[in-house]
Amino acid sequence: MKITSAEFVISAVAPKQYPTDGLPEIALVGRSNVGKSSLLNKMMNRKSLARTSSRPGKTQTLNYFRVNNQLYFVDFPGYGYAKVAKSIKEQWGKMIQTYLSKREELRFIIQLVDIRHAPSKDDIAMYDWCKQIGIPTVVVATKGDKIARGRWQAHTKVIRDQLKLRDTDTIIVFSSETGQGKEELWAEIMRRLKEQEDAIPASETAAEKTAGQE
Repeated sequence: MKITSAEFVISAVAPKQYPTDGLPEIALVGRSNVGKSSLLNKMMNRKSLARTSSRPGKTQTLNYFRVNNQLYFVDFPGYGYAKVAKSIKEQWGKMIQTYLSKREELRFIIQLVDIRHAPSKDDIAMYDWCKQIGIPTVVVATKGDKIARGRWQAHTKVIRDQLKLRDTDTIIVFSSETGQGKEELWAEIMRRLKEQEDAIPASETAAEKTAGQE
C-alpha cells in the first residue's frame, strides 16, 4: 500500500463530531500499551502522527486519521487500565457503544492483542461484544519481534482458541519495530473494503427489483 497522505482529523466524543464525508472507517481497539499508536504510525509511514504515551489510559476520545483520502482509522481509548477513573471509563463505554452500534461508516474492527500473553478478560469481552453486534474483526497479534518466530504459531493458537475466533476473522502477527505484518494487514484491509464495496451494489439492485415487482 503506497501512502500518499495521512493526517489527524479530529478527536471526537459524540456523533455530531464524526466526519461527514462518508469514507469507510476502521476502528482500532485494544488494551492500553498494546501498541495501537505504534501500529498506526507504522501503517501510515509516519513517526509520530499518532502520539504514543508512557501513561496508559491517556487517550479518552475517538481519534480519526484519514489515509490517502480513502479511509479513516479510528483509534479507540485503550481498555483495561486500572488507574483510569471509573467515571471516565463509564463515559468511554457509552461513547464506544454509540459508535459501534450506530456508525454506518464502520466497516470492521482491528483488535490488537499482545502476542506474548493470552488474551485478557477485557480482550475477550471486547471481541465478544463485536461478535454480538455482528462486526467483522481482524485480530492483530502485536509485538511479534519480542518472541522467536518459531513460537508465533503456538501463541496465535492460544489467542485464536481463547477468543473463540470466528472462521471469517483473521489473525495477523505484527511488529511496529520490524514492519512484520504491515503489508499483510494492508492487503487484508483493502480486500475487506473491496468485498464490502462490491456487495453494496448487488444488494441495492436486489432491492430495486423487489420494489419494481410490488
